[in-house]
Amino acid sequence: MKKNIHLFVSIFVMSLFCSGCLVAESKYIKKVEETDNLSKELETVKAQRDELDKDLKSKTDDLSKTAAEKRQKIADLEAENTKLKDNVSQLMKKSQEVEAASQTYQELLKEMKGEISQGQVTITELKGKLTMDVVDKILFASGESAVKKEGLAVLKRVVEILKNVKDKNIRIEGHTDNVKITSRLAKVYPTNWELAAARAINVSKYLQQQGIDPKILSATAFGEYQPLADNSTAEGRAKNRRIAIILLPKE
Repeated sequence: MKKNIHLFVSIFVMSLFCSGCLVAESKYIKKVEETDNLSKELETVKAQRDELDKDLKSKTDDLSKTAAEKRQKIADLEAENTKLKDNVSQLMKKSQEVEAASQTYQELLKEMKGEISQGQVTITELKGKLTMDVVDKILFASGESAVKKEGLAVLKRVVEILKNVKDKNIRIEGHTDNVKITSRLAKVYPTNWELAAARAINVSKYLQQQGIDPKILSATAFGEYQPLADNSTAEGRAKNRRIAIILLPKE
C-alpha cells in the first residue's frame, strides 16, 4: 500500500514537473517566434529605410541637377541679355554715326551746291564713308602745291562744317593725272607722287590751322594710280587732278 502511495506521489510530481517543462518550453518557443518575427520586421524596416534613403538620394541628386541646370540656364540668359544689350548699343551707335554723317553730307551739299553744279566738286556717301572730291584748279595753280587764295576761301567754308564732326577720321588724298612732270617742276616734284603728297599735306595743315584736331587728320598720296576718268582726254585728266576729303568711321 505504501509503495502504491509513493508511486502515485512520484507520478504526480513528475507530471507537475513535466507540465512545468512544457509550459516553459511553450513560452520559449513563443519568445523565439516573437524574436524571429521582430527580426523579420526589423529587416523589413531596414529594407524600407534603405529604399527611402536611396529614393531620397535620387531625388536630392535630381534636385541638385535641376538646380544646377537652372543656374546654368539663368547664366546663359544673362550672357545672352548682355550680348543683346551690346548689340543694341552698337546698332544705336552706328545709327547715330550714319545720322551724323548724313547731316554732314546734307550740309556739304548745301554749302557747295554752286561748285557741284559747275562740276568742280562731287560729294558721295556710302556705308558711313563720305567723300568730297575737289578738282585741283579750285585749290591750286598749275603745277603748284601751295593752296591759292581762292582755294583757301573754299576750304574755309568746308572747315566750318568739318568742325562739327567729332566721331570721324578725316583723310586728305592727293590725286593727279598720268602726265609726267617735266622741265623745272621736275626738280621740285620728280614724279606725280611728290606733287600729290605735297598738295594733300598742305590741305591737311590748313585744316589743322583752322581748328581741326590733327589727331583725326591724315594725308596720303595716290598720284596717278586711282583715276576717276579716262586720262586719254583733257576732260578726264581734269577730273583726275583732285583733292579728296574723306570722312571715315574711327576704328
